[in-house]
Amino acid sequence: MSFLGGLFGPVCEIDVLLNDAENRKTAELKTEDGKVEKHYLFYDGESVSGKVNLNVKQGGKRLEHQGIRIEFVGQIELFSDKSNTHEFVDLVKELALPGEITQNRSYDFEFMQVEKPYESYTGANVRLRYFLRVTIVRRLSDLVKEYELIVHQLATYPDVNNSIKMEVGIEDCLHIEFEYNKSKYHLKDVIVGKIYFLLVRIKIQHMELQLIKKEITGIGPSTATETETVAKYEIMDGAPVKGESIPIRLFLAGYDLTPTMRDVNKKFSVRFFLNLVLVDEEDRRYFKQQEIVLWRKAPEKIRKRNFHQRYESPEPRTQPVNAEQPEM
Repeated sequence: MSFLGGLFGPVCEIDVLLNDAENRKTAELKTEDGKVEKHYLFYDGESVSGKVNLNVKQGGKRLEHQGIRIEFVGQIELFSDKSNTHEFVDLVKELALPGEITQNRSYDFEFMQVEKPYESYTGANVRLRYFLRVTIVRRLSDLVKEYELIVHQLATYPDVNNSIKMEVGIEDCLHIEFEYNKSKYHLKDVIVGKIYFLLVRIKIQHMELQLIKKEITGIGPSTATETETVAKYEIMDGAPVKGESIPIRLFLAGYDLTPTMRDVNKKFSVRFFLNLVLVDEEDRRYFKQQEIVLWRKAPEKIRKRNFHQRYESPEPRTQPVNAEQPEM
């Protein structure tokens, strides 16, 4: 990538090469404009090392500078206020003292056992990113290159993973009991459950299970919530009868999911809910939400190295009943 050092075109090309690039896995992450990019994947506690190569573009011309440095940065950016980014990690290595460059140069760098407390994330209103930033400091305008990285937060199997059992209904009209096999699921898991119809006196024509993602940004009066229906599972199409039992199997692996994130650096949260929706013949909708926790399972090689941390979170909370007209 070329950078303009003045009015007369490119002066220096900056390139960053990781030492373990050949063996390191990559991961995909959506950008702010919805495109998917692939970058090298890191975990909490891993070191980040490599080389910074400077290629002087104009032969024989001196590149004067006030110093060269590389930073490892973890940053949160709210799209509603892009001028106010928050850097929760900022590690700096000085690569060169003030001087001049007349030929191509290469500098080694290493950030040892870097703490990466959060998962990379791009949502509707917020982005959390990690990157290496090389800066050649100059009097008029600095030359800067950013090199994106992706971080995944890993977890072990939860010690406690209770099933979810709930009864919902409308007095003398509808009584349903539903059960999900657990309350915490890894990102490749399967949600298994059953719906029992104990009393049916209204004409239900459609029933589905939705997986809903809620992104909450800001605090206090400036809080904003973005809701997205990630998945839909049709439970039935037609009228159920008393005593009927319907199984549920929703495979999570086919969807673009992140782990549950709670109060990330007091900037944002990402939470997931199972939403049971019933529609009657008059097109009235009844629904019941239940929060679940999603977590990222460590790959087999990393589990053997015991290179992960336990996922701890509050128990999911049942949401109050809501309906567009009648309540369940």
